[in-house]
Amino acid sequence: MGFEEFDVFVIGTGTAGKSVAKECVAEGLKVAIADNREFGGTCANRGCDPKKVLVGLTEILERARKMQGNGITKMPEFSWKDLMEFKKKFTDAVPAATEKDLEKLGIKMYHQSPKFLDENTLSVEGKTVTAKKIVIATGQKPLELPIPGRHFPITSDDFLELEELPESMIFIGAGYIGMEFSHIAARCGVKVTVIDGESRALNNFDEDMVEYLSQASEDIGIEFIFDAEVTEIEKLRKNYRVTANQNGKEISLNAGMVVNCAGRVPAIDELDLEKANIEFNKKGVVVNDRLQCPGNLDVYACGDVSASEGLPLTPLSSQEARIVAANILDKDRAQKVDYPPQPSVVFTLPNLASVGLNEKQAREKGYDFTVEKKNVPGWFNAKRINDSYYAYKTLVDKETGLILGAHLVSNEASEMINMFVMAMCGKLDCRTLKGMIFSYPSWASDIKAMV
Repeated sequence: MGFEEFDVFVIGTGTAGKSVAKECVAEGLKVAIADNREFGGTCANRGCDPKKVLVGLTEILERARKMQGNGITKMPEFSWKDLMEFKKKFTDAVPAATEKDLEKLGIKMYHQSPKFLDENTLSVEGKTVTAKKIVIATGQKPLELPIPGRHFPITSDDFLELEELPESMIFIGAGYIGMEFSHIAARCGVKVTVIDGESRALNNFDEDMVEYLSQASEDIGIEFIFDAEVTEIEKLRKNYRVTANQNGKEISLNAGMVVNCAGRVPAIDELDLEKANIEFNKKGVVVNDRLQCPGNLDVYACGDVSASEGLPLTPLSSQEARIVAANILDKDRAQKVDYPPQPSVVFTLPNLASVGLNEKQAREKGYDFTVEKKNVPGWFNAKRINDSYYAYKTLVDKETGLILGAHLVSNEASEMINMFVMAMCGKLDCRTLKGMIFSYPSWASDIKAMV
């Protein structure tokens, strides 16, 4: 068995892992990196980026649907096969390009998930490796359903590789992934059913805004079944049968394909963390405010796998990577996490976007605040594209006039929410915002009327 020593060993080649590895090697440290999947991480290979490419087609289809009779006389034809070939232009080159980049920098690469042997020792590819610092940046993976027939559903990874779409699909889970991928499928002509154990979709988002999105989803033919716990999945001759318990009553539904969108869990089960005194929970690897593992200060965790206050989002992974690198290298910049307002977007059509506090959170924190809530499909930006869904809810601190939270449903909510992020980070009060001159008619100009 071989034996190697490194200054830094990074586990995971996504946004967080790559960032730490590159910054450390640039400072002259001996660095290694490992991944048990294709290099480049979830976002670039099988997440945000390829998903948004597919959403691009549905944006065209949805815009055409809304404008039928208002300039559009015939819906555009599309080819799923051609769309998937287009998607590959964004994903196929990622693993090789990532490896080439890392190799050029002199970073040693391993193509296997390491296992901890003790606090600073790993076993990988038949070799024993020691490292002064170890960084866990393995991200998350789809949750496996604990039911009979768990192997029958595909995951979001598989959806992004489908050569053709079936006539009908059942999505298990009405979270980010279930909602986004069900919208893609429905707009491409699939009969879609979404089933979830909760009483509504997207439990972490503002209930009023989710209700508008649910109505928009039903408008394109998506059927929702809530308060239903899936208990079994069976393979029939042509279809699959999903059985669920809904308020004590057994229900079943059939479809040509089932998609497991029940959630994602930290990708840590292959690491043998206990051997390195690394604590973990359902959210991921437990860390302190320096993103170190309290039981083993030579190990850090960043990105989606860390049980930090950061949301499991790519931009947060980059932020956490900078903190970890700063600590390892003793850089003269922030070495403790201090999270700015974190925007979150569901890339359905319309988009659902949120940043800051909801009403319950604002009350719990003791704020005296006003709530501005309106459904405004009559505003120009929505009317000009014949959009029926445009709504917002903003929370403003009465004492300071600062925005505490913003929740949007609109065709461009994913872009508009960034204006609220800038206002909140810059501590711009509502009076200052209203005094600004924005380009008109633009979606961003509408935020002055929302506060």
